[in-house]
Amino acid sequence: MTYCEATEWGREALAQAGVEEAGLDAWLLLETVCKINRTFYYSHMEEAMTTEQQSEYEIAIRKRAERIPLQYITGEQEFMGLNFKVNSNVLIPRQDTETLVEEALKICQPGMRLLDLGTGSGCIVISLMKNAHGMEAAGSDISKQALLVAKENGRTHEVDVDWVRSNLFENINGRFDLIVSNPPYIAQADILELMPEVRDFEPVGALDGGADGLDYYRQIIAKGKNYLNKDGYLYLEIGYNQGPAVTNMMCAAGYRDVSVIKDMAHHERVVKGRA
Repeated sequence: MTYCEATEWGREALAQAGVEEAGLDAWLLLETVCKINRTFYYSHMEEAMTTEQQSEYEIAIRKRAERIPLQYITGEQEFMGLNFKVNSNVLIPRQDTETLVEEALKICQPGMRLLDLGTGSGCIVISLMKNAHGMEAAGSDISKQALLVAKENGRTHEVDVDWVRSNLFENINGRFDLIVSNPPYIAQADILELMPEVRDFEPVGALDGGADGLDYYRQIIAKGKNYLNKDGYLYLEIGYNQGPAVTNMMCAAGYRDVSVIKDMAHHERVVKGRA
């Protein structure tokens, strides 16, 4: 099988399986398995793949046809211009979440203490530490397996983060100038309606926000002021329709300067406020 034949076979297999971007995914898997780029491909597209390359590519395509997320097959995902290791123990970083990081960066200053609640792959806190200097940071998660991924990403990107296994604030000590979180916020009834890649393969604990999707916001907002310094900031990623509810919670809890930020698609994505 030539490189050209492989990409066409992969595209057809994925299209038949209902994968939306079949052609792109077929190429990305070929690129990963064969460790090639577009320049090499167009210069060698009629050349035969090695037996090992063909076997690995066929396995990768079959996994994707089962709707296993592309990122779990390649083992990485780009976020804020950085590559992060991902596996089925962590939520795949999404571009929507870059809005949270970009907004938080606007107030980051040397000497600040930062906490990322429910850190998952560590993409939020690591991105903040790579783009803002002179801060102290902690990243917490209830999942031991997720923290192993976060620690590896921290080593890869050479940032100093205190990784803590904790159910929200349970094992958190001290106070912070900035708390950020992308908590589980999908309502339980809506989980079954998600794409197979998300519903069947991403960790349900990182998705399930309770009956109305707001369980974690209630806990974080209620307890957050006990862990924030005076005038400290709380930044929360939200679902596209949760802005009013989370805003009301923060105002009722006594946070000041509460506002909602929209993402690049003009969906409400971040609620922020000050203690």
